[in-house]
Parts: sequence; C-alpha cells; structure tokens
Amino acid sequence: MMSASWLLSITMFSVAMSGTPGPNNMMLTASGARYGYRRTLPHIAGILGGCVVLFVAIALGLGAVFERYESVQWALRLAGSAYLLYLAWRIATAPPPNLDDAQAARPLNIWEAAAFQFANPKAWIMGLTLTASFLPANGSLMLNALLLALLMEAAAFPCISFWALFGRTLGSRLRSARSWQVFNVLMGALTAACVVLIFSD
Repeated sequence: MMSASWLLSITMFSVAMSGTPGPNNMMLTASGARYGYRRTLPHIAGILGGCVVLFVAIALGLGAVFERYESVQWALRLAGSAYLLYLAWRIATAPPPNLDDAQAARPLNIWEAAAFQFANPKAWIMGLTLTASFLPANGSLMLNALLLALLMEAAAFPCISFWALFGRTLGSRLRSARSWQVFNVLMGALTAACVVLIFSD
C-alpha cells in the first residue's frame, strides 16, 4: 500500500532529478525558445513516455544487465554521447526562426524524444536509482514497476515543462538574428557539455 512518506520521497526524488540541468532540459529550453511551448509538447510527451518504458524495463531486468556488463555501459555512453553531440550541433547551427525553411525546421517528435531516453545516461541513472530505492518488494513486479514509473513521470512533468516555458520566455526576448545566433550557440554548447558528465565517473 502506498504511504504518504513513500509518495513524498518519490516526488522529491523526481523533482531533484528532473528539474536539474541535463540533456533533456537543455534541449527543451532550446525548443521552447524556438517553437514555443505548444509545439514542444510532443518532445515533452516523448521524454515522459520513453522514461516510463525505460524505467519499467530496468525494473524487469534490463538494469541488471546494465550493471553487470561494463561493455554495455560503455556502448550506452558512446551512443548517447554521439547522438547528444549531433543534437548539440543541430541546435548551435540553427538559423534564426524567421530564416527557417518551414518544412526543415521542426522540434523533436514524440518518437525521437522517447528513443533518446534509451541513450540518455541521466535517464538510466534515474531509473536504476528509482528501482533500487523505491520499488516495493511485495506484489506484482510489473504493476509495481509501472506504478513507480508513472508516479515518477507525473512529478517530472511540471519540472521539465518549466524548462520549455523558460525557453519560450527567453525566445520572446530575442529580437535580432545576432541574438538568436548567440543563443543557439550557447544552448548547443551547454547540450554538448553534458557529454562531460557522461564520462565523469
């Protein structure tokens, strides 16, 4: 049975992990600035849905494989870093919105954002810590894992939405092509800097 202290602990953990800077939040800030909150919602939904699937998979045994085999950890780090650097380059080199090709410029869709969570080391750390610390020992493993992941992402939704809304606010204050160029380069650099965290331990 869920207790108030258990729910509070999960909420606090989710806010601490989801609300702090990381690859997802840097990309949401850039997307919010460029496309606005409404067009960034599929990106947000992809993050939430991808994390739910990843966390359930970790609880059902994928986490044990990850922790046992160092080669899997390094493969994840390399794949995540390569994709992150690609996204950082896309952000840094994007032209100002008024110069965009209307068909070429778009935010990440729900499937792209969801798939990225499986290559996002921060999402793996969140999932491994979540299941190790909060997964109930009694009852159905599948149901417990799903409930835990859904609770985690319900608390994460306002946290990651904040970053997209923050980006929208910044974007509304960028009045020139030069200011957009500086902003894009800065957001691309911050996104790329997340690679350092991947290899820091």
